[in-house]
Amino acid sequence: MKVLVIGGGGREHAIVHALSKSSKVTEIYAAPGNAGISKLAMCVNIKDTDVENLIAFAKSEKIDLVVVGPEASLAVGIVDALNAEGIKAFGPTKAAARIESSKNFAKDLMSKYNIPTARYEVFDNYEEAISFVKISPLPTVIKYDGLAAGKGVVIAENYEQAEEALKDMLLDDKYGKGKVVIEEYLEGPEFSFMCFVDGENVYPLQLAQDHKRAYDGDKGPNTGGMGAYSPLPFITEADYNEALNEIMIPTAKAMVNEDTPFKGVLYGGLMKTKKGVKVIEFNARFGDPETEVVLPRLTSDIYDAFMAIIEGNKPVLTWDNKCTIGIVMASKGYPGDYKKGFVIENATSGNIYHMGTKFDENGNYVTNGGRVLFVVASADTLEEANKKANALVNEIKCDNLYHRTDIGAKAYKKF
Repeated sequence: MKVLVIGGGGREHAIVHALSKSSKVTEIYAAPGNAGISKLAMCVNIKDTDVENLIAFAKSEKIDLVVVGPEASLAVGIVDALNAEGIKAFGPTKAAARIESSKNFAKDLMSKYNIPTARYEVFDNYEEAISFVKISPLPTVIKYDGLAAGKGVVIAENYEQAEEALKDMLLDDKYGKGKVVIEEYLEGPEFSFMCFVDGENVYPLQLAQDHKRAYDGDKGPNTGGMGAYSPLPFITEADYNEALNEIMIPTAKAMVNEDTPFKGVLYGGLMKTKKGVKVIEFNARFGDPETEVVLPRLTSDIYDAFMAIIEGNKPVLTWDNKCTIGIVMASKGYPGDYKKGFVIENATSGNIYHMGTKFDENGNYVTNGGRVLFVVASADTLEEANKKANALVNEIKCDNLYHRTDIGAKAYKKF
């Protein structure tokens, strides 16, 4: 079978890697892919939102399955367009992907169907939003309504931070013209619950936890994610059942009731609060970087699972019991301004997923993004996995990368 994976980051590298293990898959293509992905797949230089050319390529190469990675591709309706051409695609329709592309849509859905989440208000007017913040308890959470590559969320500790965030989002249109959702601040550990969903049918994947802050000890600015680990010792069986039965399954059913049935990966960004598990956000696709620690644990065939969801069958999902940790190596300056083009050496041992790399004219890997590499290690305990992952990171030589050393540490130090 011939498979096309849309996207060019670490998530897509992990998907390609999982597909490469399938006995059913003979050829893998990635659009646009990256330098690391090119070792496993044929990279084609088509942007992940270029619907017309992606469809033309899929038709010309007689692609059997398209797997859509990024949210931007889903938001422009790539799955709808592929389905219209009779090409099998794994991912939700544009309408269903609104659960991610519109925070407003997601919050209204949760409110209507009593899915536990933070209290909220929606604004498109700066003055009204500022007035609401003035009478709200701090800290408060301010979210841009549309897609912002994981960066459109600000936890405002004081009025000045809230004012700056609202100015960015409503006056300066930092992420585009749009609305904001202002939410109550919730406290507790966050975790990522990804599920394969086919209408009302929900098939859970392994849990993971992302680390959003740039530096050790959860210090520094929010990023798209600096590392992740799986499984999660702080989530009890009761927590898991609550998340599945009170949040993930009811959300899938709600989408069916709203005539926007979901097919693909539904990602629940959840928080274990003192008042139970609550939704922080939903995404309409595999999480990044959580996918890079969850898929290495999959021991069944991912191609069969993708096709089962598309064709309305129950997927077979089996997992190893290893503890898996992944560390992001990011460009210095990220998530702010950073430079590209630094040579990377020794990025070959272990499971290394490329997030932002390309080849230079001499055939060397060079940095080509904010998040550059994702280094994964597995062991019998989280502490061992952390040590192995950090040892692998230390073998990689590059003048312009930084990383966190404490991925998963809170979990194994506490439990």
